[in-house]
Amino acid sequence: MITAHAYPRAALIGNPSDGYHGKTIAFVFSNFKASVWLQEAKHIEIVPHERDLKKFDSLKDLHQDMCQYGYYGGLRIIKAALKRFYEHMQKHGATQRAENFKLSYDSDIPHRLGLAGSSAIITATMRALMQFYEVFIPPAELANLVLSVELDELGIGAGLQDRVAQAYEQPVYMDFSQEHFDKQGYGNYIPFSKNLLPNLFIAYRTNMSEGSEVVHNTLRERYRLGDPQVLEAIGQWAQYTDDFFEGLATQNLPLLNQLINYNFDLRRKVMGVHAANLEMVETARNCGASAKFTGSGGAVIGIYENETMFELLKERLSSIGVDIIKPTIVGSY
Repeated sequence: MITAHAYPRAALIGNPSDGYHGKTIAFVFSNFKASVWLQEAKHIEIVPHERDLKKFDSLKDLHQDMCQYGYYGGLRIIKAALKRFYEHMQKHGATQRAENFKLSYDSDIPHRLGLAGSSAIITATMRALMQFYEVFIPPAELANLVLSVELDELGIGAGLQDRVAQAYEQPVYMDFSQEHFDKQGYGNYIPFSKNLLPNLFIAYRTNMSEGSEVVHNTLRERYRLGDPQVLEAIGQWAQYTDDFFEGLATQNLPLLNQLINYNFDLRRKVMGVHAANLEMVETARNCGASAKFTGSGGAVIGIYENETMFELLKERLSSIGVDIIKPTIVGSY
């Protein structure tokens, strides 16, 4: 039995610009995870998860399932991942074992809240396949491969940020400038120590979900058409990322807090923000913390000063139906 995991991603600064040749900083955290189990079998078999089931006790249950998970389960992304992995092996001339396998999966990552739950399932699947077929795919290439599953195979609007953080399993500074892609086929990625990160919280709603494709499809069209407001914002988010990276090195907490708030304020000018999402950000800021989206919406991240502030955040966010955690950041140093 082979077991592989991947973790949710939180964008710390710069988003949304990873699909638009901008810059971001992100990390993964192990409070939740996606898991894949794989073992030899007579045939290729994918075991459906409960979110893939088609039978419901009532119309109300069906409605609740649709609101939480959307219209698709995990089977389609796993099938797409298997297809792309096979094509990758064929392209690179990797020797394929004759054995087949049975694959099952699970995930407790809050769904459709901008925490990269779908790409975590794909990344965990790729890791299990790499072990089974005894092949190695470098992290930068693995991120590209995982992105191709959703972007090219399934037509879901997405960027590299999630996949890079999940592939490296380290906090990563990412520069997606076109020149890097022209030269090497991927961005410039700089993993760094998790010990440089300040006290961070992540808060999220359990009764609200909106897939990243809803956000990115509109933004991507405006970017494609050369919308000056979008292009200017992407450049500004990139500058925030560079300033934040420098601020981490000097541990300039006032600057880091300011940049997190600037990141969200600029996003709000460029894109619509759901009232419930705005309420999370404003509630956190009223406690003295900084706050911005972790991804496409539904979850926020920010810096808290001390335990007194964290307890205040917990109390006030709980009063509006929002859960809060201290992320256990993944990293080897």
